[in-house]
Amino acid sequence: MGDVSIRGLGKAFPKDDGTTTQALVDVNLDIQDQEFVCMVGPSGCGKTTLLRIIAGLETPTTGEVTVDGSAVIGPDPKRGMVFQEYSLFPWRRVIDNVAFGLEMKGVGKEERQKTADHYIDMVGLSQFRNAYPFELSGGMRQRVAIARALANDPDVLLMDEPFGALDAQTRNRMQKELLSLWAETKQTIVFVTHSVDEAVYLADRIVVLSQRPGTVQEVIPVHWSRPRDRTSAEFAEVRRRVLNMINETETSQ
Repeated sequence: MGDVSIRGLGKAFPKDDGTTTQALVDVNLDIQDQEFVCMVGPSGCGKTTLLRIIAGLETPTTGEVTVDGSAVIGPDPKRGMVFQEYSLFPWRRVIDNVAFGLEMKGVGKEERQKTADHYIDMVGLSQFRNAYPFELSGGMRQRVAIARALANDPDVLLMDEPFGALDAQTRNRMQKELLSLWAETKQTIVFVTHSVDEAVYLADRIVVLSQRPGTVQEVIPVHWSRPRDRTSAEFAEVRRRVLNMINETETSQ
């Protein structure tokens, strides 16, 4: 199960002069099991900080996050993280990168390689299982990173602008591939992006954060079925609504 509950969450970072910078304030949000949620908002609004708190990589100053009713107090294999940077080990082949988390959990070599091969095949990289990261394109490296996260069978997959460094054509292809993977695995996905177009294309719901200190300004449902037509009137209307909301919060500060 991958239910995420965020209650009264705040995060302040200490500064050298003894004061603090408030990144997040009073964030409240419920994310349902198997839901695909995208978070958008102005630059510096705390999207990545919120994602890292859900992952257990940052500690909140106030409030709490629970996953399936258990408080998040640190990293856990049940919450997989995919970063914008590929974060692959350059000295490890694709198969060994994907199997890394299983190796850390003490899974035997035969079983972890079988599991890794399954997810490598799922992301369409079977012929590159023995390649090193430097031999792969950016999109392929990000597919390896996604396969590595999925290999740990997380309940929640957290993605921090995973396609932000890719060219437009590769990015669109990766979005389609991610939706195909999600349709098969049905993990809960929390996806941070600067691209409103990407959020409208992917999400069940779009969470719009305010200017710093970030809080939930509005949650916008995206009701229609996939695959979505980026040129449709309904797509344009939701995109316009989200963009207007972000622009309003930027100009109100």
